[in-house]
Amino acid sequence: MKKLKIILFWFVLLVVVIVVGSLTYIKFALPDVGPAPVITVERTPERVARGEYLANHVSVCIDCHSVRDWSRFSGPPTEGTYGKGGDRFDQKFGFPGVYYAKNITPSGISRYSDGELFRVITTGVNKEGEAMFPVMPFHYYGQMDEEDIKSIIAYIRTLKPIENVVPKSSSDFPMNFILNTIPHKGTPSKIPAKSDLVAYGKYITNASSCIECHTRVDKGKLIPGTEFGGGREFPFPDGSVVRSGNISSDMQTGIGKWKKETFVALFHAHSDSTTLHTTLKPGDFNSIMPWTMYGKMTNEDLEAIFAYLQSVPAVNNMVVKFSPVKK
Repeated sequence: MKKLKIILFWFVLLVVVIVVGSLTYIKFALPDVGPAPVITVERTPERVARGEYLANHVSVCIDCHSVRDWSRFSGPPTEGTYGKGGDRFDQKFGFPGVYYAKNITPSGISRYSDGELFRVITTGVNKEGEAMFPVMPFHYYGQMDEEDIKSIIAYIRTLKPIENVVPKSSSDFPMNFILNTIPHKGTPSKIPAKSDLVAYGKYITNASSCIECHTRVDKGKLIPGTEFGGGREFPFPDGSVVRSGNISSDMQTGIGKWKKETFVALFHAHSDSTTLHTTLKPGDFNSIMPWTMYGKMTNEDLEAIFAYLQSVPAVNNMVVKFSPVKK
């Protein structure tokens, strides 16, 4: 009996050492994505223009990093707040902590080198070597063409400086440990030829992070087999809930029967002047998707996205897109 107790003691001690050692490694040795590259991004008019297009209408960085006006459809960014940050993502939206969009105007990123900006956008590791929670979908941006990332950097350097101190993000347990294991080195790709419609559409779809919102999640992770099938819930402060649409190729519940003209027209309809200037009443249908920004994407890019989505596996999932608050 005494021998069994000794064996049990050493076994428990070994488990404790392994657990403590693993947590110490995760907390202090990770994330490990390597040093920031030493680069200087040239701010040519062409590069800034490309970055402006990407940041406002494809990767929509300006969407989360500005103050959104929820009295209007899809919460378009409020003029004069572009890039100032402060948008809060917390437990009521299903996040394992409280996370804030950073100030990406020159006032907020002046301490960053171009290489450090490149690293944080593509790996989720900031200047101090700390891991960011992937509210910003850096794992998709890390697959983009390096020239596109540099164009985004060139553009945000030209934003009007806005002084705005954003609170520090924090993770709940155990995410405060898990967080350090999430960042990884980017796997950049080259922009496919536009003549290869599906491949080019896949690139733009990735840059737009469509899969992130149009896939159901469990504890923050995408559920395999539900990609692009919609149904992810996003609660509004008033208690109403909007759900992402099924944009898979399913013929009954997705967009398998759609024509590309219908797809493109929908985006333009949600970004016209009437939509932008209409004030919503409490209980009116609203959407978290930044339609007013995506709607300014070129027809060429929207048509490519549609071509790619028609090629993804069909997911049969009928979505109730909006549930107003119960009175």
